[in-house]
Amino acid sequence: MIDPRTPILVGCGQITDTTGAPSSDRSRVAFCAEAAALALDDTGAAIGGHALGHEIDAIAVMEFFSDISPRFASPFGRSSNPPRSVANRLHAHPRQLLYSHSGGNMPQYLVNRFAEEIANGETGLALICGAELLRSTQIARRAGQKIDWNEDPGGEPVRIGDKRFGFSDEEARHELRAAIHFYPLLENAIRGGLGHDVQSHMKAMGRLFERLAAVAKANPLATRREGYSAEALSTISDDNRWICFPYPRLMNANAIIDQAAAVLMTSVGKAREWGIPQDRWVFLHGCADGTDTWVVSEREKLDTSPAIRGCARIALDMAGKKIADVGAFDLYSCFPSAVEVAMTEIGIAEDDPRPISVTGGLPFFGGPGNNYVTHSIAEMMNVVRRKPGSFGMVTANGNYLTKHSAGLYSTEPTKGPWRREDPKKFQAELDARPKRKVETKPSGTGTVETYCVTYGKDAPERGYILGRLDTSGDRFVAMASNEPAILTDMLTREQLGRKVSVSDEDGRNVFRSI
Repeated sequence: MIDPRTPILVGCGQITDTTGAPSSDRSRVAFCAEAAALALDDTGAAIGGHALGHEIDAIAVMEFFSDISPRFASPFGRSSNPPRSVANRLHAHPRQLLYSHSGGNMPQYLVNRFAEEIANGETGLALICGAELLRSTQIARRAGQKIDWNEDPGGEPVRIGDKRFGFSDEEARHELRAAIHFYPLLENAIRGGLGHDVQSHMKAMGRLFERLAAVAKANPLATRREGYSAEALSTISDDNRWICFPYPRLMNANAIIDQAAAVLMTSVGKAREWGIPQDRWVFLHGCADGTDTWVVSEREKLDTSPAIRGCARIALDMAGKKIADVGAFDLYSCFPSAVEVAMTEIGIAEDDPRPISVTGGLPFFGGPGNNYVTHSIAEMMNVVRRKPGSFGMVTANGNYLTKHSAGLYSTEPTKGPWRREDPKKFQAELDARPKRKVETKPSGTGTVETYCVTYGKDAPERGYILGRLDTSGDRFVAMASNEPAILTDMLTREQLGRKVSVSDEDGRNVFRSI
């Protein structure tokens, strides 16, 4: 007998729209509700999806891009309470209305949280959902179309997650704030650890992402289905220009998409009560959450993630499984560095034949902001349903390889009462790890640990390094001086391990090669 309090995932729904016209009727919250309706129907509940929607007592919506970044701000308005707007469309009256803070880890984090609440009898039916409409927003803005997405359903949602900025004041002082800066910095640190030159590493990244592109080619929900070859991915072209060295366009998450996804969670007891067939049930066998050293420049090592390693270990131990027992993975894949570090930390060899993505990943499936992992969880549900008894692992990543969550899924029932280790225990271990001191007023000479070069539309614009001072060994953040020859040098000569001088110029640390 399965414990009736055991948490299970019972429904999933996904939408990708690559052709639809923008409209006032399909706002972000309306798009969330469309995906939720698909998830309700997916349960196969005897009482029907519409009636099951009335039973939802917790709704969590992933924070929209337009509410996070001025770059993606929508001129067409917003809901003042997204989970309430979704609830109203489903005729639900939930006790919990949650709106996440930013973080690609949040869908898996919420699955873990709701599983615990369900096992404790605190939640009956939980909906996790999200959507992005940056494709529609871009089309409507360019066309001068008038769209109204404003609505005020009343009340305020509870905000959940870690709201801290992902960068330090020192990093921001040097214009390092975005994922397109930090992941390239991490990538060159990984390359240095492997001893690769630039060309061989570009080819290795191409081979890695070729695997994701092949999955996307076979996935009708993917936004880029060309099935790019390793050579195409690693070659600079009109369609694959530099964004931030060492990443060309097709190695970046694709955010300009219209996508929505939703998953539903309940208990075994409630599923039986509502007539949800057992072939729809997916069990969360293991889960974990953990945050690495928050500030990238303070990390002891730039090419590792103790949190990913620990999350995978804790999730597998909770399930009583080994990594060899996992049949498929969906590793968070915003950039190659995220996948490379995850594979190393989890113990997945470069030639491992198992899928490392079941969707096609953020560059090829699509990168719908904080909601991508809702898609990967939904797709993993489909994967393990098609192969009953198999296990699939989802990893989730927020900020700059910073916030992590993991989940291990199967249709095989869990045994005994569902319990997980208190996440605070693992987080205390992570917080006790050493940090690297960052000198905010460096001077003298130092050694380049890692670097990146940002591009405008046609040319390089700015170079950045993280380095170590020769005198103290402390780390420092610095920008290239405004000399075109320095950017050319950064792109044509190996920078890792190079000696530089660093000094203050106009309130920022500036480096020059020695």
